[in-house]
Amino acid sequence: MTARTPLIAGNWKMNGSTESSQQLISSLCSGVSNDGDRNMLLCPPYPYLHIAAEALKNKAIMLGAQNIAMEPDSGAFTGEVSGLMLKNCGCQYVIVGHSERRALYGETDEVVSSKFIVAQAQGLQPILCVGETLEEREAGQTQNVVRRQIQKVIDSAGSTAFSSAVVAYEPVWAIGTGLTATPDQAQETHSFIRSLISEQDATIASLMQIIYGGSMKSENAKELLSMEDVDGGLVGGASLNAEEFLAIFQAA
Repeated sequence: MTARTPLIAGNWKMNGSTESSQQLISSLCSGVSNDGDRNMLLCPPYPYLHIAAEALKNKAIMLGAQNIAMEPDSGAFTGEVSGLMLKNCGCQYVIVGHSERRALYGETDEVVSSKFIVAQAQGLQPILCVGETLEEREAGQTQNVVRRQIQKVIDSAGSTAFSSAVVAYEPVWAIGTGLTATPDQAQETHSFIRSLISEQDATIASLMQIIYGGSMKSENAKELLSMEDVDGGLVGGASLNAEEFLAIFQAA
């Protein structure tokens, strides 16, 4: 196995306040050392990016955003936030194509692919979310869905784009439901994702981080992270609890 540094990312979603964000970051910083054997990433809501960036100065924790505008430049796009703005806020990463964006806000594979390209053009590393619904899994369509979602990005951005990107496998049926893919289910799909990229470039595939997002908690993190192709986690609710999130981080 090629050595890949585990990445534990916290997606705060639409949660938090100024005070709770400061408290959470302070607690996390006290429990994370800069030893380089694993990395922590926080993705707060837009209003708290500046607070987080200030609190994370000279700390071992990285900063990311939850979404990015599809438009590459500034302009008359009310309510949108550009990649350049995110970069100016201190972000290094941005989540694109999260299942909630796809399901609730109608983001298509084309939209997600455009956001992926815009993120990289602004020097941000996209975390590309892919995954199937319960109906799709029960119909045996998991690999078809994941292939379609990734192939769109390959077609638009090229396989070399994955040398500076992270893929997050998030089975939609395991997000916020308390259900979790078994370690074997996660490994099977992560291995499949790596094989898709390997068809294009084996070196990029071997170095690319593929992280798991789907109700990762302290009690299941160690087993999930022990799988060969599971290189970290995209953690939702558990990332809002410092003790819980640090336990997942330690499991990596």
